[in-house]
Amino acid sequence: MLTLIADLVRLARAGFIMTREGVLASILTAELPPLAAVGVRLLRIVEKRGVAETTRANRLATAFTMCGPNWVKLGQFLATRADVVGPSVAADLSSLLDRVPPFPQEQAEAAIKAELGKTVSELFETFGPPIAAASIAQVHKATIVDSEGRRTVAVKVLRPGIRSRFMVDLRSYKTGAALMERFVPALRRLKPVGVVDTLAASVALEMDLRLEAAAGAELAQNTKDDEGFRVPKIEWEYTTRGILVTEWIDGTPLSDIAAVKAAGHDLEALGASVIRHFLRHSMRDGFFHADMHQGNLIIAPDGTLVAIDFGIMGRLNYRERRFLAEILWSFITRNYRRGSEVHFEAGYVPRTQSIDVFAQALRAIGEPIHQKTAADISMARVLTQLLEYTELFDMQTRLELVFLQKTMVVVEGVGRTLNPQLDMWKTAEPVVKEWLQRNLGPRGGIETITNVAERSMRLLADAPALLSRAEAVASDLASTSETGVRLAPESVRAIGEAEARRARGQTAALWVIAIALSVIAIGLLR
Repeated sequence: MLTLIADLVRLARAGFIMTREGVLASILTAELPPLAAVGVRLLRIVEKRGVAETTRANRLATAFTMCGPNWVKLGQFLATRADVVGPSVAADLSSLLDRVPPFPQEQAEAAIKAELGKTVSELFETFGPPIAAASIAQVHKATIVDSEGRRTVAVKVLRPGIRSRFMVDLRSYKTGAALMERFVPALRRLKPVGVVDTLAASVALEMDLRLEAAAGAELAQNTKDDEGFRVPKIEWEYTTRGILVTEWIDGTPLSDIAAVKAAGHDLEALGASVIRHFLRHSMRDGFFHADMHQGNLIIAPDGTLVAIDFGIMGRLNYRERRFLAEILWSFITRNYRRGSEVHFEAGYVPRTQSIDVFAQALRAIGEPIHQKTAADISMARVLTQLLEYTELFDMQTRLELVFLQKTMVVVEGVGRTLNPQLDMWKTAEPVVKEWLQRNLGPRGGIETITNVAERSMRLLADAPALLSRAEAVASDLASTSETGVRLAPESVRAIGEAEARRARGQTAALWVIAIALSVIAIGLLR
């Protein structure tokens, strides 16, 4: 009971701050039930004077920041859930910056000693004050001297006690979500409790810096041959659950456009590079940086784009990448019927809906695009409008696409900051076209046949195990007939022989399939 009261007090405090900072000013009371509309008007009595004149993005940013670092993290997470808060609010929350005061230097040094078992002076030649601080961790610049030589590194340190504090706030969020599901039936479709559970899982990953290091290493491996893009090297020997040490990157933060321009970099080329690298990672690799804002991108002196901070990453499997590519291509070519078919094939739209009617909806999204100039065309807006149709066509929320859409909004914003006249579709076309040709063209067909042949060969390698299992089944049945269920000896013998025949038949079939596929693959490759 005391825990529930504490949760309600924390929620009430946050609600008061949100109201005071003008968040309710964004609610259209005309669309609310009469009693709810009256309640909103009464609550706005405590609103600060003049806040209604500020932009909603500023009101949200101020309110979440005043509620505390963990509420900032909640706001950033909600920015990835346009299906819950709506596309426009999600876009406003995307600008929420995770900047909080740093914690004391001595606490950072104590945390490093607790994690690595040595003092800062034993581990580093130099260890400077924090240069960046966020709700979960802060970063220090340091120097390492070991068998690999002398090098400058970035040391990321988790905030002391952050795990326990976040657990307390998560419990409050869950209490609020449960109350919403119970007393606001219209919100149950959005599954507020499930949203909080997803946030809890996401934060749990962010609070283990070894997982962030692994994400950075995976992205580095995927992009090692990509010209113009790279990832800082992970210093695994110095990385633990609460400490992450990476190569220090000398360069210009992409957030400082004036400095980037002064350094002589081509802003138009950089804008296109950001878009293409993101699309290449998401479509080619199915693994992309899902927090790719200006603060997490650095331009090296040679013009290379360097990504940092891998706490939030996104994944798309092959099937999802294929449908994404086909959906984008259907808009580029204005083939809305095919775009509609792809949605049904992917299972995004229930079979109870009409392919033709959904194609009509896609046309309503696509045609205005082709009537605008390149600077006015937004790929992120296309994905946003698709999400807006989820309720109308009874579409199930696809979290992987929601995540992608949120990141697309941010990346597109970065590209347009560098080049306001950026032609999104022209920039994206070669990446999408290359993926389609590779995966759905003749070359993709050959690769598919080769992959099937490889899987068949792996199954053949398991053939002895299949035969052994068949013999074990026969033996177990014989044993069971003696000690458990009573079966006639003839029945046991017949079942065992049938299993053996089935195993031999499967093995023979696998050989035939493997040989046939190998012949086909060799013929195509010629």
